[in-house]
Amino acid sequence: MSENNNQQVFDISIDVVPKNNGSKCFDDDGRLKRTGSVWTASAHIITAVIGSGVLSLAWAIAQLGWIAGPSVMFLFSFVSYYTSCLLSDCYRSGDPLTGKRNYTYIDAVRSILGGARVKACGLIQYLNLFGIAIGYTIAASVSMMAIKRSNCFHESGGKKPCHMSSNPYMILFGVTEVLLSQIPDFDQIWWLSIVAAVMSFTYSSIGLALGIVKVASQSTGTFRGSLTGISIGTVTETQKMWRSFQALGDIAFAYSYSVILIEIQDTIKAPPSEAKTMKKATVLSIAVTTTFYMLCGCMGYAAFGDFAPGNLLTGFGFYNPFWLLDIANAAIVVHLVGAYQVFCQPIFAFVEKWAAQRWPESKLITKEFQVPVPGLPSFKLNLFRLVWRTKFVMLTTIISMLLPFFNDVVGLLGALGFWPLTVYFPVEMYIAQKQIPKWSTRWICLQMLSIACLVISLVAAAGSIAGVMLDLKVYRPFKTSY
Repeated sequence: MSENNNQQVFDISIDVVPKNNGSKCFDDDGRLKRTGSVWTASAHIITAVIGSGVLSLAWAIAQLGWIAGPSVMFLFSFVSYYTSCLLSDCYRSGDPLTGKRNYTYIDAVRSILGGARVKACGLIQYLNLFGIAIGYTIAASVSMMAIKRSNCFHESGGKKPCHMSSNPYMILFGVTEVLLSQIPDFDQIWWLSIVAAVMSFTYSSIGLALGIVKVASQSTGTFRGSLTGISIGTVTETQKMWRSFQALGDIAFAYSYSVILIEIQDTIKAPPSEAKTMKKATVLSIAVTTTFYMLCGCMGYAAFGDFAPGNLLTGFGFYNPFWLLDIANAAIVVHLVGAYQVFCQPIFAFVEKWAAQRWPESKLITKEFQVPVPGLPSFKLNLFRLVWRTKFVMLTTIISMLLPFFNDVVGLLGALGFWPLTVYFPVEMYIAQKQIPKWSTRWICLQMLSIACLVISLVAAAGSIAGVMLDLKVYRPFKTSY
């Protein structure tokens, strides 16, 4: 690849109209006036954060106990809030009111840090998105199986074990994503994002409500669980250690949203400064999501104790009303169908842009065919998009079938993405942006925060990998049924 192409690999070209300073219709960068507020920014963050990660929080608290579990959750919420505030100051390069805008996370890294760290950030970002696609495929299959098993159990009156393989459901999910992935541009799937957001609140609320009902219906009328988490005997000492480490990754995954924060900030109107508004939105959204997470995680632990499931809703699998669980699991599937596309579209766009720059004369890459659709506008079919996106979805589906361990994969994704994207790059950009002197008290404190989060991420990754290795001892690819 040429040096010019190397330079352009992580570039995002942005077409804007000429600057119109002081215009009532345009902002200082020539784009249409932004209209976002504290409330809209908070809504964007909340809908982006509350997703399938909430389902593993009861299991995470069960590993850590009533003291460490909520404490770790508060710790991650504080770190996410603090680094989000640092990141919000990096939306504009230079002057916080009139400096050049950075439209995306990687634009900010390129503008403020530059050099090899731009490519490192891009690589980590896209690998994280790729991993999330795998995690979502696994989670969707788990929910589809839960619906089938619940109905099987009730039809047989509990006489059948109702074991089944997750592979057909992963393939079904993959076929659906192949079809949806042919939608050319990110801006054309806004409706999918809205549906996904509604679904995420639906299943999270049902899970919370069922946890409360189960606690209330227990004969003792008390919360299950202990101060120190899952007891030795239920698991071995070694398993407890690794599972506690993995729990850190599960909680980190639930708070990993920094990568989209700059994009959300780019929707906010000024004055006041975008950073000031974004910090208010961050406080509000972190407070709401942490409260919701604490309720879901703690009520799930109180309901199940040491036996809290890796996916909260599957723990209620054979309880009545089973139709309500079917609705919740169906909502998860619908949410993940949309979320998969939201997270994969940036990868699709990156590869297709790179290919167009690399081979600009290739008709395979650039030519589009008009395919008539009865009753709808004609569909634009591109052969490269068809082949590349189909292969991508096939790859994520195959990997999911080889490693169908929802909890372990979620923990690993949280561990690998939390430190670099939520802590390291925001801290380094803030230091460069504010020109904080090396070895000053503030510089040392920021570096200590970064190092501490790195250690937590490494420990969480080790726990998740250990979990995968233990699962692989009894799992046979393409054969094991649940």
